[in-house]
Amino acid sequence: MREATARRTANRPAPGPLRFALFAECLLTGVWVVLAALPVITLLPAFAAGCAHLRRHLDGERSTWRDFLAGLREATRSGWRFSALWWAALALLAFDLRVARSGVLPGGPALIAVSVAGLLAVVVLGLRTAALRRPGTAWPDAARTAARQGLATDPGGSLLLIGGLAVLAVAAWQMLPLIAPAAGALAGCAVAVERRARV
Repeated sequence: MREATARRTANRPAPGPLRFALFAECLLTGVWVVLAALPVITLLPAFAAGCAHLRRHLDGERSTWRDFLAGLREATRSGWRFSALWWAALALLAFDLRVARSGVLPGGPALIAVSVAGLLAVVVLGLRTAALRRPGTAWPDAARTAARQGLATDPGGSLLLIGGLAVLAVAAWQMLPLIAPAAGALAGCAVAVERRARV
């Protein structure tokens, strides 16, 4: 047993190349996710397929763009209703934020704070759901698990994802093409948060 362990350790690449390979895989995954999310309604399924691709890469499994496309088809077929509901919730909260900022209603600052917090919560819930979801699992079941983790067992992971969203926003604001690698980094962050929650 010791010999087998030593042999595996000897054949394992050094940590530096492993980290660089993961970084490169995140960048490539970001390009795939952004292209697959162009129809907008497919954003969550594309993110789920990207997270699944990165999980396979981390587990040492072979994963190609064909596997990503197969995962995207499966996630879109089973999750378009959930994705539409998620977008509707975001649109409603964005409308609330616009009304709160217009000054028409009293208590504007409080309404703005509630709307921003609601937007962040819904976005993080969607990302955590996509990262958690496995093929064959119902999206609502994954969403319930994500909500439980995000609020009770691992709120720190939700804060990490909010930080990842901030990086994505800054990258897109500085130069729009940077949104692709930043999206890949966000998918890597979501996978790390999901694994962190299981520990």
